[in-house]
Amino acid sequence: MTDTLRVAMIGHGFMGAAHSQGWRVAPRFFDLPLDPVMHVVTGRDAASTAAAAAKWGWSESSTDWRATIERDDVDVVDIVTPGDTHAEIAIAALDAGKHVLCEKPLANSVAEAEAMTDAAERAAARGIRAMVGFTYRRVPAATFARDLVAAGRIGEVRQVRAEYLQDWLMDPEAPMTWRLDRAKAGSGSLGDIGAHAVDLAEYITGQTVDSVSGIVETLVEERPLLGEGIGLSGTASTERGRVTVDDVALFTGRLSSGALASFEATRYRTGRKNALRVEVSGTRGALSFDLERLNELDFYDATAAETELGFRRILVTEHDHPYLSRWWPTGHMLGYEHGFSHQVVDFTTAIAEGTAPRPSFADGLHVQRVLDAVERSSADQSRWVQTND
Repeated sequence: MTDTLRVAMIGHGFMGAAHSQGWRVAPRFFDLPLDPVMHVVTGRDAASTAAAAAKWGWSESSTDWRATIERDDVDVVDIVTPGDTHAEIAIAALDAGKHVLCEKPLANSVAEAEAMTDAAERAAARGIRAMVGFTYRRVPAATFARDLVAAGRIGEVRQVRAEYLQDWLMDPEAPMTWRLDRAKAGSGSLGDIGAHAVDLAEYITGQTVDSVSGIVETLVEERPLLGEGIGLSGTASTERGRVTVDDVALFTGRLSSGALASFEATRYRTGRKNALRVEVSGTRGALSFDLERLNELDFYDATAAETELGFRRILVTEHDHPYLSRWWPTGHMLGYEHGFSHQVVDFTTAIAEGTAPRPSFADGLHVQRVLDAVERSSADQSRWVQTND
């Protein structure tokens, strides 16, 4: 290692824990060109932020994100806050000369994403890098699927199915969270997990979603409120809040090659815990990835003898598979958290080499436009909506 990369993380919830794991573990397994230092974590509450710093290994804690990004001893700002704060923090950090990693979706609106992308382009002219955290690209089996498609192993892409299915909101009496408030989250299942389905489908196929026709719907319109001063601390209140985001999003899309794709995003699919699935069918074969079996890839070779046809399982744990040469012996599985280490590897390498990391803020803007087009299509069921309108 030749130099350090001093990191400040803004936010420290679920994604903060995952990103902390990535920053902490990556330099211990990979020979990185820069040494990430977990310098300071910033949150709204002093006590909980200090506790997060101690738990996850950050040297300092702060409650002032603006002061954090102005510090001379901060090189990278990692944003893991709710979507309504992404634009303000990211633009300020880029203008302050900090490299920025921002969780997905990039923003809560196309306008915010455009402003962030403009800031990233200005910063890039000064050697400052920005990347959006579509981490599932960096699950080795998903990366390997991309490699197989790029190598022509399934031929010309004809059809794609992408879906992200969860059930954690199935109970209508489960309390309100910020993810159910459009002002904070931007959208519901569509933006929270549908963004992943869109990005992963595009990443694996190497194509873009250019037009969509879809529908979004809210299944549970009110939920109990939580919090002190409303009911018992940490328990549901008798008061209820209005859900202002979608619960289910279903849409079809036309890819840049003309191929058709179908998408589904829901947090109400009973029995599905974290099923991000992408299946790509082509003229010479097909492949299927399922995050609930993240060390595996199903591959179908249509050129095989008729007596040998059928999907076969590829166990993606060989050292020649993407990212795996630095991990465990063949057959020893990786988990959800490893993608965040791979994200650190790729982002750190891009910063050191002075190259543009992917997915870029422009990539994040494109996904934002797809999400916006789905919502506009749902509002007007009579037409397909171009994603660049």
